[in-house]
Amino acid sequence: MRPPDAAAPSAADALLGGRVRLRQPPRGGGFRAAIDPVLLAAAVPARPGERVLEAGCGSGAAFLCLAARVSGLSIVAVERDPALAALARENAAAAGLAGQVAVVEGDVADPALARRLGPFDHAFANPPFWPAGTPPPGAARQAATHESGATLEDWARFLAAALRPRRGTASLILPAARFDAGVAALRAAGCGAVALLPFWPRAGEPAKRVLLRAVRGGRGPARVLPGLTLHEPPPGGGYTAAAQAVLRDAAPLDLG
Repeated sequence: MRPPDAAAPSAADALLGGRVRLRQPPRGGGFRAAIDPVLLAAAVPARPGERVLEAGCGSGAAFLCLAARVSGLSIVAVERDPALAALARENAAAAGLAGQVAVVEGDVADPALARRLGPFDHAFANPPFWPAGTPPPGAARQAATHESGATLEDWARFLAAALRPRRGTASLILPAARFDAGVAALRAAGCGAVALLPFWPRAGEPAKRVLLRAVRGGRGPARVLPGLTLHEPPPGGGYTAAAQAVLRDAAPLDLG
């Protein structure tokens, strides 16, 4: 029997309570989206008719979730990996978004590409977040979670370069341990008035993920928002009602 192709996508997975269906790399064959892209998409303050950019779109989970919540967007997604870019195009077409979404092969280390594609009202990314040199969990996953070539500063510069001046927003989702580096990277790229939304695994536990949103040319100190508790305490441990509203019902996350 011929062994399965590790590069072949799996059967369709569902997000947002089935509103979004997408094919992803098979388990063990590449990085697969979990809840991070859903949370990221929920925080993008887009309105119908606006232009948005996703940097490092993978198979398209985040932009598909955003398009499911906000109709009439013009979306450009950048992906370095040709196989993932092709898969993202297929997922967009299967969702009926081929005329609304353009997937471009490119590298976020090239801010000139962002300027050529722009300007955008909003730009967002779920970037590799651990610095190079930390122990890799596997080649495919390392490319999605560990800096390789482009640093967090490069990602922030790419998003900022794509934005309309003085009103475009840049959004990042990161491990809580990297929030200070994320704030610094956004500010260095010219995006200020940073809002930080923590995600608590359960009430009383330290946050493991944070959402950062900044405004190009924005001024003022960073703000830490109340945050979202994801799970109920044991023995139930399911998603809280507030988390289900975002993860299942496509409710937005309000960062002010």
